[in-house]
Amino acid sequence: MAALILVVDDDPVQRRLLEAMIRRFGYQSETADSGEAAVARLEATDRPSINLVILDLVMPDLDGMGVLSRMRQRGLLTPAIVQTAHGSIEAVISAMRAGALDFVVKPVGAERLQVSIKNALRVDALEDELRRATRRGVGELTFRDIGTKVENMARTLRLAERAAKSGIPVLIEGESGVGKELLARAIQGGSDRRGKSFVTVNCGALPENLVESILFGHEKGAFTGATEKHAGKFAEANGGTLFLDEIGELPLDAQVKLLRALQEGEIDPVGAKRSVKVDFRLVSATNQNLIELVKRGKFREDLFYRLNVFPITIPPLRARAADVPDLARRFVARFAAEEGKRVRGLSNEAQALLSSYDWPGNVRQLENAVFRAVVLADGDELTVAEFPQIAAQVQGFDVRIPPAPTQNPSASVAFAPAPTLDKRDPNLLALIDDSGDVRKLEEIEADAIRFALNHYHGQMSQMARKLGIGRSTLYRKMKEIGVETDLMGDAAA
Repeated sequence: MAALILVVDDDPVQRRLLEAMIRRFGYQSETADSGEAAVARLEATDRPSINLVILDLVMPDLDGMGVLSRMRQRGLLTPAIVQTAHGSIEAVISAMRAGALDFVVKPVGAERLQVSIKNALRVDALEDELRRATRRGVGELTFRDIGTKVENMARTLRLAERAAKSGIPVLIEGESGVGKELLARAIQGGSDRRGKSFVTVNCGALPENLVESILFGHEKGAFTGATEKHAGKFAEANGGTLFLDEIGELPLDAQVKLLRALQEGEIDPVGAKRSVKVDFRLVSATNQNLIELVKRGKFREDLFYRLNVFPITIPPLRARAADVPDLARRFVARFAAEEGKRVRGLSNEAQALLSSYDWPGNVRQLENAVFRAVVLADGDELTVAEFPQIAAQVQGFDVRIPPAPTQNPSASVAFAPAPTLDKRDPNLLALIDDSGDVRKLEEIEADAIRFALNHYHGQMSQMARKLGIGRSTLYRKMKEIGVETDLMGDAAA
């Protein structure tokens, strides 16, 4: 789902004009006719979250400055662009001090508004990533930091929020890469252990001969190589939260000790003469079917029932495609800042591509794909060309990476050589005919229209917009080149 923008203006004509421009830019939009209605919509938890507010400063009752003040008081961090018919310096300064990211003067031009929206979304995404990283580092990540526009994921978050308010053991289930650790951190951030230690253990990465030592600790001299005392992960998590990822990979011997730790609240370090009391909140996670492991004798049944008290399943990314654009924008903002790239976001076509892909590797795969795209990017916007592997697997998208231009330093003329066309490729339009002469413009135009008809599957509005001509002009040109019959068939479909 594209970014959702809320237009707040008491003038219905202005609302319609802005809404039309926003939709033309490829974003979604909602409107509010008053400041009170805007604040109520921003606070609504049962509807998709707003990504950006375009706010009129001059309104009856609660004006734009009042809305900004309310947003600041109630901790609403949605970015805002303010607009007014009076572009005074005082109004600009006041709006910026109140928290606005940008300022436009009525009537705002389409190009100016589009640039302002892109910049605001980029800045907000980067600030959001910084806030999330900070809260994650101090153990105060919240469920609002995860966010979603999909009901099945929202249901998962509501369930996790309830679990966070008690000390009940939680088992998070889901495919690899869906964000199980992120949800575990949010559970800690919503509990009374907020801000305490959060210790992560990947059970699948533990050396089999050192599992007990790493988890429960050991005394000095307990075994060969134990030259000093080691506390262990359970002791490190004392007072906080212990997250056991891939719990199904834990060896059977360690499962016995884990069961005792859960039942008695104490552990037995290797070589210790007495047990050690520990106070921890356990959150475990798996991408396997633990019941099947129990049936095959690879997981203790009594431990399974001890862990599976409050199971929570995270849906895969393909089941919440509407979250992909927001996740991608966040990753773009973070990686662009880390790599020093001036990338402001993704093109509408790139967003459509990412939303259409199944993402078998889930959020982790999306994150890595965006990282690669940012590194490849030369412009200020990621396009389909930066996602060649993804485009090759999604029907309706095609991408070719042009070869790097070759430069001849000894050449005295600044003309680039004509590109060599692969005539076997049906998606390349020939500029030269068989005799070596440049083809006529009307012939090239006809080929371009036929290609667009096939590429956009007969969607006339999209064809006209991408070709940069009016819809009626497109109808006329198609009739002239003799594809009127095909057109009528597409329209009927």
